[in-house]
Amino acid sequence: MTELLAAALIRDVPDFPKPGILFKDITPVLADPAALREVTQRFAAFARPLKPDLIVGIESRGFLFGIPLALELGLGFAPVRKLGKLPWKTVAEEYALEYGTNTVEMHVDSLQAGQRAIIVDDLLATGGTAVAAARLVERLGGVVAGNCFVVELDFLHGRRALSAYSIESLLHFG
Repeated sequence: MTELLAAALIRDVPDFPKPGILFKDITPVLADPAALREVTQRFAAFARPLKPDLIVGIESRGFLFGIPLALELGLGFAPVRKLGKLPWKTVAEEYALEYGTNTVEMHVDSLQAGQRAIIVDDLLATGGTAVAAARLVERLGGVVAGNCFVVELDFLHGRRALSAYSIESLLHFG
């Protein structure tokens, strides 16, 4: 971790989105061009040796980091969105939350069979959303080459859920 991407850029927001949650807000990183560039460059350094063909970003903050990464690597970008947000034919994957379930989708033509994808999101917590995104990539015939996160909440053990994949997390909170 460098001075640019210091933990101080991650803002704690108590009781969001509900009481008892300490939300890790990455918007100060987005406001700092040097930090945003560093995130992109560090993700690119992780991704290049994995030889990806595509960047997959998870709604919505995964878009904010995934698109610059796709541009840096000269690759296309495919969004993973919440149920009902994509306008064309989709494949869906349901995953568990602590208080229910949620569903994410990708367009059926987001990637070609055999393509290698890097999945990007802002934060790794329990891993449920990232695992659902990985399942979508694999159901479409793709290969998950790796996962990139700006922040990882180590105490929630999301890395265990993604143990079959390479993971890059830039900041850890325990």
